[in-house]
Amino acid sequence: MTELHEQEDKVIEAKESLSETLQQVIHLLDKHKLVEHVVHRQDMPKHDLVESIVHKQNLNILQHKLDQLHPADVAYILESLPLDDRLMVWDLVKADRDGEILLEASDAVRQTLIADMDSEELLAAAEQLDTDELADLAPDLPKDVLQDLLYSLDTQHRERLQSALSYPDDTVGAIMDFDIVTIRDDITLEVVLRYLRRLPKFPDHTDKLFVINRDDILQGVLPLKRIILNDPETRVGDIMSTDAVVFHPEDMADQAAMAFERYDLVTAPVVDNNRKLVGRITVDTVMDIIREEAEADMLSLAGLREEEDFFASIWKSVQNRWAWLAINLVTALVASRVIGLFEGSIEKIVALAALMPIVAGIGGNSGNQTTTMIVRGLALGQISGYHMKSLLQKELGVALLNGLLWGSVLGLIAFWLYHSAALGLVMMAAMTLNLLLAAIIGVTIPLVMNKLDRDPAVGSSVLITAMTDSGGFLIFLGLATIFLL
Repeated sequence: MTELHEQEDKVIEAKESLSETLQQVIHLLDKHKLVEHVVHRQDMPKHDLVESIVHKQNLNILQHKLDQLHPADVAYILESLPLDDRLMVWDLVKADRDGEILLEASDAVRQTLIADMDSEELLAAAEQLDTDELADLAPDLPKDVLQDLLYSLDTQHRERLQSALSYPDDTVGAIMDFDIVTIRDDITLEVVLRYLRRLPKFPDHTDKLFVINRDDILQGVLPLKRIILNDPETRVGDIMSTDAVVFHPEDMADQAAMAFERYDLVTAPVVDNNRKLVGRITVDTVMDIIREEAEADMLSLAGLREEEDFFASIWKSVQNRWAWLAINLVTALVASRVIGLFEGSIEKIVALAALMPIVAGIGGNSGNQTTTMIVRGLALGQISGYHMKSLLQKELGVALLNGLLWGSVLGLIAFWLYHSAALGLVMMAAMTLNLLLAAIIGVTIPLVMNKLDRDPAVGSSVLITAMTDSGGFLIFLGLATIFLL
């Protein structure tokens, strides 16, 4: 527990430090703008020279600050700045770090940075990266830059990059790393150690070596700890593990991420159909996938089509948001027409106007709770359309109990406020029926969308809220019309 608290403290400190750094950068930018404005307005000898010196002095301080930061921290700062300030900071970043920072930036911000670079700058930035990193950046590069980049690579790296680009973005082949260390099973650990010491660079996140034969067929894996704990004269084949978790390039990346979490993996080999070793997956890539999936689900639930740059143009933000707002407008009109059908009832019993939003609101919240659980189960691969009947029965039971419990509470409140037992009973019945409707919708919408090969998270929240609103108004006002008038 103590170690866990220490790790949490370090995370909090890192967040606070990065936030402070961002504020310092913003302060330096504001100071730079203010000083330049003052100097620009001054009438003095050698005005242009003084202005140039002041300009360079302030920017040098800012550049020194940026040079001390990790590429991921620079990317965070760029994402947190308006476009003009972002491009000013981007121009100050050393050229030998452009590629790393582009990789760390979000897709939306990366597009604005690439748009500010010419072909030579983009090519220089791309040439700093490894093949697997190039595969991540390549889809965002202009076609002419990508073509020049392919020509600049040697045959092996060109083939690797083309191979990675040939796989869909959501597959293992598109994210695999080609920087691997391989050994044979007939050598001793002493030979392995000598080989490792001669390597010019040890691949990041290496916790095991991949054992292959002369045809590059994977035989097993050798964890580094076994090299340390066993006698140097021991043969690799005697202590290697032959039951390692392996992946294929065609496997889905999110499924691989779940396997990493399930088996506590740091790296894992990627093999073709003949079990020939073609690459590996590393935990840092998997973490990116998990984060991106979580962010995509959050955006999808709200009906957003893609990640949005906070400082994007108004028109681009409108394009990202309009579709589900249009759908929401239609559903709101439907709900308003449902209310319009019962205008006479509302005129006679004014209390209905005050109480009906409660029924609709709680129904929407209950439906979203159900949908969240179903979407999570689908994402983890724990449920499918086969489970619809049992899931529906369970959620209907939960909705019935919640409806009777909280419906009774609301019924008593309605009786206390309006001194009408009949109104209290209608309130309880409407609450129960709307929660049952929310359970049905909350289960069926994501399962049906998944059955149709659509993302079950996309717009689910919007659809459920709309249907429980209309359904709640119809049920409550309908019951009030029947039993109170």
